[in-house]
Amino acid sequence: MNIKPIAKIYNDFPTKFALPRQSGRNGEIKGKIVFEKEFRDENAVRGIEQFSHIWLIWGFSENEKEGWSPTVRPPRLGGNRRVGVFASRSPFRPNPIGISCVKLEAVEKTESDGVALIVSSADLMNGTPIYDIKPYIPYTDRVEVAKGGYAEENKEYGISVDIDDNLLDKIDESKRSELISALADDPRPAYQNDGREYGFYFSDYEIKFVSNGEKIKVTEINKVK
Repeated sequence: MNIKPIAKIYNDFPTKFALPRQSGRNGEIKGKIVFEKEFRDENAVRGIEQFSHIWLIWGFSENEKEGWSPTVRPPRLGGNRRVGVFASRSPFRPNPIGISCVKLEAVEKTESDGVALIVSSADLMNGTPIYDIKPYIPYTDRVEVAKGGYAEENKEYGISVDIDDNLLDKIDESKRSELISALADDPRPAYQNDGREYGFYFSDYEIKFVSNGEKIKVTEINKVK
C-alpha cells in the first residue's frame, strides 16, 4: 500500500522537545493543518465543523533511528524498564505511524492555503506529515471502563514555572500562555533530575531553563530569527 501526506501541521515547536508527550494533555498548544494542493477541495472537509475532536494519523518524519526493537524503554517508566513496542507509543516502530486525538478549534478559509483546520492539544511537531483525518465519535471511541496500565500510574508530571518579567516580555503576548503551559508540562526527560540546563526552540525563540525537580526556572530567552 502506498500512502502519501494529505496535509502538514504547523505550530511553534520545530523539535519534539517541550511538545506534550501525548495528545489531549495541553489545550494551550495550537496548530494549523494545511492541506497539500491536491487535497485542498473544501468539499473534503464538509461537515467536519460539527465535530469537537478529530483523529490525526501521521508520520514520525524526524525519526532517525533505523530498524525497530521488540521492546522499548518508555520515559515515563524512568527509562530503565522495558515493555513491548506494541504496548507503548514509542516512535521507533516497524511502521513509523502515530495517531492523535486533537480538539478542532476552527475551520478557516484562506486565500493562500485554502481550507485549513485550527486544532489544539496536538503532540505533533512543526511540519509533521498527516496521512489521514477522521472525526472522533464519542459513543464509539470513548471507552468508559478502559484501563491505562503503566501509563496511568505515571500520568501526573506537572511542575511550577518561574519566568522573570523581563524575560517574558521578549515573547509575543499571544504566545506566552502556550510557552508557559509547555514548560509546566515538565519537558525534561523523566530519568533526568540533576539540575542541568536544558534548551529548546519555541516559535522564533530559544528557551533555556533549569529545574530543581520542584520548579522550572527560565534562565534565557533569545530571539533566533
